[in-house]
Amino acid sequence: MLEFLNQHRSIRKYTNQTIDNELLNSLLEAACRTSNTGNMQAYSIIVTTDQEQKEKLSPAHFNQPMIKQAPVVLTFCADFNRFTKWCKQRNADPGYDNFQSFMATAIDALIAAQTFCIAAESAGLGICYLGTTTYNAGEIIETLQLPELVVPVTTITVGYPAETPEQTDRLALNAIVHKETYHVFSEKEIDEIYSEKENSDFYKQFVTENNKETIAQVFTDIRYNRKNNEFFSEKFLNVLKKQGFLK
Repeated sequence: MLEFLNQHRSIRKYTNQTIDNELLNSLLEAACRTSNTGNMQAYSIIVTTDQEQKEKLSPAHFNQPMIKQAPVVLTFCADFNRFTKWCKQRNADPGYDNFQSFMATAIDALIAAQTFCIAAESAGLGICYLGTTTYNAGEIIETLQLPELVVPVTTITVGYPAETPEQTDRLALNAIVHKETYHVFSEKEIDEIYSEKENSDFYKQFVTENNKETIAQVFTDIRYNRKNNEFFSEKFLNVLKKQGFLK
């Protein structure tokens, strides 16, 4: 099992083979058996297989090709709409229109998403997370007709792989795992942690192509710059307000 988990790759190209409905439902059932807050299962999964609907979703994901090419697109949503309605219909006063509740349901949705991904990969499928979901959550809400207290938090494309890309690098455990208390890294330790990444031919080419001095500058100036981070932060906060999570 550990060896299998260590083989993960993000798959962005898929064959034309469709995913059998029985298999897809089995994977979704596995995802919905995962851990969640208070067994409320305050999340929802929107399954998109219709090509026209994929075309409508594509602009919100910056027209990344796999949205239209993958046989299945899954949008995992933080969802307190259903649970709130149930409470009201049972003479219970729900208090889930707040940021704490959003965080709880968003975490649960992400746990379900990762459980689905592990199950899908074990069945021979390939997956790719799309980080664009929270960037354009408002547009996705409109396309998927999501009601109050429902917000998309991540999107996954899934299908049979048409590629076997190289695995992306990962930092060593000593960069991620802290024992007992947090270890604040010294400048020397930071240099050691990122030395392999910085000295790889792949990232050196990345730096050259982007006309930067360091790979860190590629992240801060181009890929995830302050201006975009602040813009999409404000945009997403407005979505949370509109959807009723920040009353």
